[in-house]
Amino acid sequence: MITKIFCDIAEMNLIKKFNKKKIVKGFTTNPSLMRKAGAKDYKSYSKKILKICDKKPVSLEVFGDSYAEMKRQALQINSWGKNVYVKIPVVNSKGKFSGKIIKELNYNKIKLNITAVYTSDQTEKILKCINKKTKVIISIFAGRASDTGKDPLPVFKKSLLKSKNFKNVEILWASVREPYNYLQAKQLGCQIITIPPAIIEKIEKFGRSYKELTLETVKAFLIDSKKSKFKI
Repeated sequence: MITKIFCDIAEMNLIKKFNKKKIVKGFTTNPSLMRKAGAKDYKSYSKKILKICDKKPVSLEVFGDSYAEMKRQALQINSWGKNVYVKIPVVNSKGKFSGKIIKELNYNKIKLNITAVYTSDQTEKILKCINKKTKVIISIFAGRASDTGKDPLPVFKKSLLKSKNFKNVEILWASVREPYNYLQAKQLGCQIITIPPAIIEKIEKFGRSYKELTLETVKAFLIDSKKSKFKI
């Protein structure tokens, strides 16, 4: 089972850098990452990203909170490129399930990335709204769940089982916290994992021995103690 690595990023210079990496098969972003990257105009900034990443899938999120506004934004975002996946939150800010808009966009052959998913029940509700042809990514937020003391692995196992008959559906491991999450996602059979740049660079160094790690760690302690001119 190959688990594709997507890069979760919005900084333009890093997108240029990571788009050149063979290990990176696509990109995801969201309004928070866009804001952090200093984006002022959502449309023009998104189009700059798509100009760089014209051959890899790019997920761009709506930020409308009503059905009408989500639909208007989704149709616009979808028109920006053939490699675009429109990101739709599984619920709006009032907790209302986005089933109506998911179904309508899916049946209009718009590729979707359903985001902020935390339970297998949410996965099941999404699957009931979609056909078995148009591509859909379901993004399950592992890291944010584990931050609260919850084990996300059962959610992935159940979601993967529920979606196994949907060849058009990919389960994505989102909110990565450490490089080992990539191996967990692979073991589970997740089709995609989206990872921040710094952690992708650590994954590229996989395979080093414990002996190398021990020496590297001890040398780092020694160098820092000398830099600080510590004495006992």
